[in-house]
Amino acid sequence: MYHSLSTVALPRFATVITSAKKPRQRPNLKTQSGKQKTTTTTITPGVPAATVMKTTSGFNSRNKEPNWQCIQNCGACCKLEKGPNFPTAEEIFDDPSDIELFNSLVGSDGWCIHFDKSTRKCSIYADRPYFCRVEPAIFETLYGIETKKFNKEACSCCIDTIKAVYGSTSKELENFNAAIWSST
Repeated sequence: MYHSLSTVALPRFATVITSAKKPRQRPNLKTQSGKQKTTTTTITPGVPAATVMKTTSGFNSRNKEPNWQCIQNCGACCKLEKGPNFPTAEEIFDDPSDIELFNSLVGSDGWCIHFDKSTRKCSIYADRPYFCRVEPAIFETLYGIETKKFNKEACSCCIDTIKAVYGSTSKELENFNAAIWSST
């Protein structure tokens, strides 16, 4: 069952997935050769303006999409309980065993019981549940997000979660943005 992207929280990220925003486009410009050139600038919340990549059709094109990757010393996605503005496990999962497993992972402080806050590492990483895995197939199965949209949605989800857990001016957000944009 696919859930509405505007109302579903990723259990691993415990954040709401928002609809992808369309990139802003400048009007078509004529080049010296008389051909039209379109420049697209993608504005990503939480990414400093100096980091935003521009893509120009034609020569010397650069990828304008971030490349999702997990960063060390973060763990924002392991904060499983964020409060009433986020859906419950019952609203996310159809399978009662998934609901039970997810709820069993939530500690009294809202963090996953397998997340070591002193090292910021998962103690069961190799054996973590499927819904803790950030992979295109999982996003498609649980949320109906096509594989071609995975990077953009995963990056957006992490940005929202890091902001909610650590703040919009946190070192964690700065490190994440640097990682996803440097790998493009």
